[in-house]
Amino acid sequence: MLDLVILSLHFFICFLISVAIWRGHKDVDLHSSSTGTVEMEPDGLILIGKEDDIKRSGRATGKVNGREVVVFYHEGKFHAMDSRCYHEGGPLRLGEIEDINGQACIVCPWHKYKITLETGEGLYEGINPLEPSPTPQWQSKGVKQRIHKVTIDNGNVYVSPPDLSVSFDSDYFADKYKNDGDLAMEK
Repeated sequence: MLDLVILSLHFFICFLISVAIWRGHKDVDLHSSSTGTVEMEPDGLILIGKEDDIKRSGRATGKVNGREVVVFYHEGKFHAMDSRCYHEGGPLRLGEIEDINGQACIVCPWHKYKITLETGEGLYEGINPLEPSPTPQWQSKGVKQRIHKVTIDNGNVYVSPPDLSVSFDSDYFADKYKNDGDLAMEK
């Protein structure tokens, strides 16, 4: 009987550990992303959360016109972008931030694609084979990830709705998982 209790306790602890790993980073889960209700200001801005909460956690997610957006706070600045990576829809909210040639980049946790927080450019390391001693250098693939304008007002963080007259590669996955659950496609 004692063996059964120990075995059950072991499975329960393993279950808790797997849930903790699956959940990843501690994000600020906001009412706008969890209930589907969105607080929109008269000027069209969408409330994401409290400035201090996002500064503390480093990131937060929210819904902007049905698409999930992640807001990062990094080195004194707020940045917002579509939360699904332009490459295969990986959850950028779970990625690490790296400095690449003086640019803060989010690294997609699935395939390690690097995207600048400031512009949404995809970066890759490449060489020029015509050089006598080619050395890898960071290159831009162009803007691939939709960036959203962040506004801070009275201790609140707002994001502007996207201008959909211009398209970006990340729009495909933002639309594909629009209005789906927060972690609809975790690998």
